[in-house]
Amino acid sequence: MATAEPPSPPASPPPPGSPGSTPRVRSPRSGPARIIAVAALALVVLLVALLLFGGGGGATYHLEFKEADQLVRGDQVQVGGVPVGSVTDIALTHDFEARITIHVDSSLVPLHEGTVAEVRVPSLSSVANRYIALTPGPNNNPALGAGGTLPLSASREVTDLDQLFNTLDPKTRKGLQGFIQGTAEQYAGAGKQLGESSEYFAPALNATDHFFSELSRDQPTFTNFLVETAKAVTTIGARREQLTDLIENANTTFAAIGSHREQLAQGLRQLPVTLRQGNRTFAELPSTFAALKQLVDTSKPTTKPLTSLLEHLRPLLSTATPAVRNFNAAFNRPGANNDLTDLVRDLPALARTLSSSSPSSVTSLRESVPITAFFGPYAPDLVGTLRTLGQASSYYDANGHYARLTSVFPDFALGSNNTLHPATAAQALESLKTGQLRRCPGAATQPAADGSSPFVDGELLSCDPSETP
Repeated sequence: MATAEPPSPPASPPPPGSPGSTPRVRSPRSGPARIIAVAALALVVLLVALLLFGGGGGATYHLEFKEADQLVRGDQVQVGGVPVGSVTDIALTHDFEARITIHVDSSLVPLHEGTVAEVRVPSLSSVANRYIALTPGPNNNPALGAGGTLPLSASREVTDLDQLFNTLDPKTRKGLQGFIQGTAEQYAGAGKQLGESSEYFAPALNATDHFFSELSRDQPTFTNFLVETAKAVTTIGARREQLTDLIENANTTFAAIGSHREQLAQGLRQLPVTLRQGNRTFAELPSTFAALKQLVDTSKPTTKPLTSLLEHLRPLLSTATPAVRNFNAAFNRPGANNDLTDLVRDLPALARTLSSSSPSSVTSLRESVPITAFFGPYAPDLVGTLRTLGQASSYYDANGHYARLTSVFPDFALGSNNTLHPATAAQALESLKTGQLRRCPGAATQPAADGSSPFVDGELLSCDPSETP
C-alpha cells in the first residue's frame, strides 16, 4: 500500500557573506540614466508652466474712451469674433475719461495706426457681457509700440437700447409700445402658423434681392428714385405732428375694428360668396347694357314728342299747384284744432260725449251702421282720392305697390324673338278696360299673394273681385 508524505519546506537562502551565497553587481549606467530622466521631466514641467503662466508673449496697449461702458477686468478683446486678449486694467484720467488697458496675443502684435476699438454687446439679455472689438489698421501704416495708446478718436462707444428710446418723444414711445403689444396679441397662439410662414422667408429674400438687382441696374433711374424718395420723406417729416395724429387715429380705428372680431370674421367668411355672386352679376352686365342700348336707341324718336307733351303739361301743373297746396293746408296746417286731421282725432272724444248727451243720436247711429258699413272698406280709396286730387285711386298694399293714374303713350310693344318695336295707338290702349263699376276695395293694385286684396269682406260686399286693372 502506497503512502504520501508531506513535502519538505524549501531551504532558506544562505546569509550574506556565507560561502554558499553569490554577491550582486550594480550596473555602472543606472545612476546617469536616472539623472537624465529626472532632468527631462523637469524641463517638460518648466515648458508647460511657461505656456500656461508665462502669458504667451503679446503686448499691452491703452485705449481711451469717454466712459467705461460697464467694462470690467477680464472682459475679452476680440477681432472678427475671435478672442485675442483681455482687459487688464480700467482707470480714470485727469480729464474724467476712461483709460482701458488691454493685453493682446503675439499673433496680433504689433497694432498699426488706424486701428479702431469699439465696445460691443453680444446680446440684450445681460448688461455685464461687454467686450472690446478691435478693427486692426492696415499693415502699411506705422506700427504702434508696446504700451502705446489709441486716442479717443479711434474708439467707439456702445449704443444702449435705452439711449435709442430716449431719442423718441413720449407719443412715439407710447405708439411703439402699443405696436409691440398689438403684435404680441396678433401672434398669440399662432406660433405654428408663424413657423410655417417663416419657411417662405428665404424665397422672399431671394425675390427682394432680384428686385433690387433689377432696380439698381439702371443707375440714373435709381438715383432719381432715391432723390424723389428723399424729397417725399422730407415733406412727410416736416409734418410729423399730423403724421403722429394719423398714426394715433389709425390705432384707434384698428382697435375699434378689433373689438368686432366676430362680425369681421363672419363678414370675411361671407366675402367669397359675395364675390362669386358679384362675378355672376358682372358677367351678365354686357348683355344688359346691350339691351339697354337698344332700348335707348329705340326711344330716341319719341323724345321729341315727349318734350312737347311736358311743355304742355307745365301750365297745368302750375295751375294745379295752388289747389294741391290748399288741400295740403286743409289736412295738415301748423297749429292745433285747425285742419281735418285734428277733426278726425277729436272724433272719439265727440263720440263719447254724444253717447252720454244724446242717447237718441247714439241709437240712430247704431241703426245706421249696416247702411254705412258698405262704405267703410272704401274709406282708404276715398281718402286717397281726395288727398292726391285724383292722382291715385288706392293706397299702398302689402307688397309696397301704389297705384297712380298716368298717361298712356303708344310707346313699345313686344314682337317676335322678344324684340321691342314702336307700338300703335290701338296697341297702347288694348290693355285698358272700361265698364268696371263694381270694383272691390283694394282692387286698384295687383292682387296680394295672401288674398287680402281685393277685399270682399267674406263675400258680404256686393262687389266683383274679378274687376282688376
